[in-house]
Amino acid sequence: MRALKGPLGPVLSGWLALAAAAHLYFGGFGFPEPIAMRAFHLLAFVPPIFLLWPARAESPKDRPSPLDWAWFLAAAAPHLWVWVNAGAVSDRMEYVDDFTPVMSAMAVLAIVTLLEATRRAVEPGLAWMVIISIAYMAFGHFLPGVLNTRPFSVAEILEASWLVPTAGGVYGPLTGIVATTIAVFIIFGAFMAGSGTGRLFSNLGAAAAGRFTGGPAKVAVITSGLFGTMSGSSVSNVITTGAMTIPLMKRIGYRPAVAGGIESAASVGGAIMPPVMGAAAFVMAEITNIAYGEIVVAAAMGAVLYYFAILSAVHFEAKRAGMAPMPRAEIPPWREVLADAHLVIPMGVLVYLMMQRWSGNYAAFCATLAMIVVAMLRRRTRMTPRAIFESLLNAGLTMAPLAVAIAGAGIVVSALTATGMVVAFGGIIKDLAGGSLPLLMILLAITVLVLGMGLPTTPSYIIAAAIGVPQLVAMGVDLLPAHLFLFYFAVLADVSPPVAAAAFAAASIAGAKPTITSLHATRFGIAGFTVGFAFIYDPGIMMRGSLLEILLAAGIQVAALVAITASYAGYFLAPIGPVARVLLGGAGLAAAFVPVIPAPGRLALALAAMALAWVLGRLAAPARRVA
Repeated sequence: MRALKGPLGPVLSGWLALAAAAHLYFGGFGFPEPIAMRAFHLLAFVPPIFLLWPARAESPKDRPSPLDWAWFLAAAAPHLWVWVNAGAVSDRMEYVDDFTPVMSAMAVLAIVTLLEATRRAVEPGLAWMVIISIAYMAFGHFLPGVLNTRPFSVAEILEASWLVPTAGGVYGPLTGIVATTIAVFIIFGAFMAGSGTGRLFSNLGAAAAGRFTGGPAKVAVITSGLFGTMSGSSVSNVITTGAMTIPLMKRIGYRPAVAGGIESAASVGGAIMPPVMGAAAFVMAEITNIAYGEIVVAAAMGAVLYYFAILSAVHFEAKRAGMAPMPRAEIPPWREVLADAHLVIPMGVLVYLMMQRWSGNYAAFCATLAMIVVAMLRRRTRMTPRAIFESLLNAGLTMAPLAVAIAGAGIVVSALTATGMVVAFGGIIKDLAGGSLPLLMILLAITVLVLGMGLPTTPSYIIAAAIGVPQLVAMGVDLLPAHLFLFYFAVLADVSPPVAAAAFAAASIAGAKPTITSLHATRFGIAGFTVGFAFIYDPGIMMRGSLLEILLAAGIQVAALVAITASYAGYFLAPIGPVARVLLGGAGLAAAFVPVIPAPGRLALALAAMALAWVLGRLAAPARRVA
């Protein structure tokens, strides 16, 4: 991103901060009509991308070029046109009323500038996926067999891609949810960071875990999970916390690739950690019409288990290597943590309002105001006007790439729906699964991981849900677990090879090879795979069923994850040999992934394997001492 010089820098900063402030105001006092709100949102955040993000590596880094200004004006024109004509656009009947030449021209401008903005500020892979989707609408009728579509006119393609507010495209419901609820939550996260909540999280992680074996790694896990509640990006989470935690881990003996793997696995978990859970959770609430509070409750245990597994793996690795805790001088005293403890009050306000079924945007609006007020209670956290402005600016800088990413995903979903590709692709997967739910889940998991290569989590989840949820529901899976299953794998795509954005960012900090780092990140994030599958066949993991069923589901996951992490670390209460490692790993994987075994049997299997591994370790201890 450019560091603009001269008056343009302050002007553009003011633009973005004012746009964020307007979204916050709307969140508390009511939004304009949907079309007008979506037009305002895109007009505010798409054009500035061309001034802030250079087109190429050799482009000027301190000023936009004349061509960038041309892109800026071209990007503003279609959204300004919709904003001015919002009433007429709202009243027209989609695919019935004429799509006029002016609309066609505006659609071309909107789509082309969106593709370029996506290439610059998000990922070229998403831009290519949008291009392929539009090309499929144009030429799909030439393809044979299940890929064949009906012919689409140019006007139909442009309308479906741009202006179908009730179904998809740039102005579809996905843009609507970003312009309303998600935008206000991003602002709340920016105010959390601006108030010093990040310092609270960092100090809390160090005070809670720094004194234990492998302390820096445990600090990384706790801190990254807490930071993830206010960061909408796993990559930015890695960069923010990894700059501190990765060097600490390397200093006490973790190999660079392992340190990067721990940090990236912990960072992506922020997207599954309530109460915020990243942008995708709000999209899930919009798609499913399930209350956000219900989604948070269903996802809570899975998020805790995810971080439990990383902490277990880190602990076993540290014990095996004999690593030391953090130096005492670097561990903050608890009084330092408590000095910022009042900053958790706004998060409590947010959770309370969400649980009381207030709208997400209003809950985030109230929590943001509470953050400003609560921060005033102590001098060290008091937000000055400059701090408030910078928080709004940071929110605007976060929203700009997200706006184009979600609009691009809207085009893909619209193309998949209009062409019937959702049904066709789903049919291919269904045929390959042959009526087997476990095989269908495996195929969908692979599909989501492949889709996630180079795509942000939210667009990846949206596209995967359009393809996979109908197949899972047709197999008898409930709506919410089907969505959570796909959501988890969309999150894991950020750390899974061969393309893993979060792991690659961690590797650059650690000075390690990206592919090796992503392999370590995948093994540290193993709970994402086990919990993802458990959403389907262990409903207790979502707090559903009797207390016994909930405890049994949690117990199976805990036992399975301990067994798996101890197996690949080679340590369980004491160092263990190859036989015990294979035993533990096999039992853990069976407990996690073989639902044909009754739930009590899976729990007993994992516990018995741990007991036997302990016995084998004790028997091997005298031999090690003699040697």
